[in-house]
Amino acid sequence: MRKFALLFTSFVTYFFILLFVYASVSKLMDFENFQVQIAQSPVMSPYAGLASYAVIIIELFFAGLLVSEATRLLGLYCSLGLMTSFSVYIYVTLNYSESVPCSCGGILEKLGWREHLIFNIVCVIILTISIIIFEKFKDKRSVQYVCKIIMTVLVSGLFVVFTYRSSVYVIKKENNFTRKFIPHAIDYPKMTDLKNNSFYFAGSLNDTLYLGNTTAPLIMGKLAPEFDHLILDTLDIDNKNLAFSSIRLQVEYPNYMISDGRVPVIFEGIFPQNSATSKMTEKLFFSQLLWIGPSHYIFRTHHKLKNENTVGSVMLNNKNDKVKFNHQFLEKQIDGLFDTDGILVKDGKTQEFIYTYFYRNEYRRINRDLKFLGNGRTIDSTSTAQIEVKKTKNGEIKMIRPPLKVNSLQYAYDGLLFNVSNLKGKHESDNIWKKSSIIDVYDYRKNDYLYSFPVQNVDGNKVRDILVTEQYFYVLISNDIMKYKRMYKPR
Repeated sequence: MRKFALLFTSFVTYFFILLFVYASVSKLMDFENFQVQIAQSPVMSPYAGLASYAVIIIELFFAGLLVSEATRLLGLYCSLGLMTSFSVYIYVTLNYSESVPCSCGGILEKLGWREHLIFNIVCVIILTISIIIFEKFKDKRSVQYVCKIIMTVLVSGLFVVFTYRSSVYVIKKENNFTRKFIPHAIDYPKMTDLKNNSFYFAGSLNDTLYLGNTTAPLIMGKLAPEFDHLILDTLDIDNKNLAFSSIRLQVEYPNYMISDGRVPVIFEGIFPQNSATSKMTEKLFFSQLLWIGPSHYIFRTHHKLKNENTVGSVMLNNKNDKVKFNHQFLEKQIDGLFDTDGILVKDGKTQEFIYTYFYRNEYRRINRDLKFLGNGRTIDSTSTAQIEVKKTKNGEIKMIRPPLKVNSLQYAYDGLLFNVSNLKGKHESDNIWKKSSIIDVYDYRKNDYLYSFPVQNVDGNKVRDILVTEQYFYVLISNDIMKYKRMYKPR
């Protein structure tokens, strides 16, 4: 019996020496991919840089402890703690997160998560048996080593649980720019060729899409939920003798608006009528305009006296348009013009308006009465706009070098902000950025970062517009419109 026990402990010892050395060398051979996989982990993503090195060093160190007879028992206890940590890690991954790639390396990477959990539990059991045999040979009291085994397992498991809870908090509140990629957050793509790249999203009704056109501004495209072909329709306005510069269509079915902030002019119509009438002409210039209700709008404009961007609202009527402003909503950092540039979007579900800056990691919320509702941060670290401006002799302010653009496109739906980011996060491969656009998703009311996902390029072209509904995620890329099923909806 004693001989069998010695053979068993020797087998276990050499098995774990081989396992740890093999796993660590496999990770080293594909270290960049290992770091990316750690960064996608629900437990380790904020600590991916440190963890990627620590895991390899620990595995090699524990293998060294097992080699020497003088430290073999300590090595077995350490191995027990490590395998317990790995087991709890997999349990957390299976029960509290979406599936992420296994980061073990080598043939172990081919195992599914449940098979891997079974493998780890078996390892914990045989390590426990080996420790008991070792301790009995030393004639130690069973109470002592049983307590040590329990403490090793307990501390190792609690360490992973604590790290997971810390990771969740850091990802949501204090993100160090490590993205949480969700595999298949969108899936089952369908594509329709629009024949040109001048269409943009003007609005939607459920999953019927309305498209405006920059080169033919009175042509409206319509895509039914079947998503099989584009229907074109022609709109009309009651005054075509204006110096139009930048006409935009906006659909809040059955209402629609045709506007040009440089004239300025706003036309309103109600489907099924295709003719829109003028509601405002040459009174209020604006650079962005969103519908609040009939003849009621929120807008961004240029404050001439301060030479800064500001937001306001207007209620149009035939005699006296009611205009009010919130000059404090956009926060000046450098010049108040370029540094506050961004996009204002409306959440049709919550009726809130979200303004996301282009050049800094912030979005701000406002309601229809121009009351400030709060702000949040995108997960990058660019808190101050990295721009340089200069005032010319004629008083114009111009950028003197290309700015660092942080955020590109946004869409808000049911409390979520979908943001097309321009910045690469920690431990992300160059390949994913070459082949796709990255969408970051936030719960803008809680100021929580939730997850990210890539949208594949089409013939080298990136996303140029986005729209979200309850069931689908739509993107415009070059001449194509893509429809993806939303597979992941955190709540």
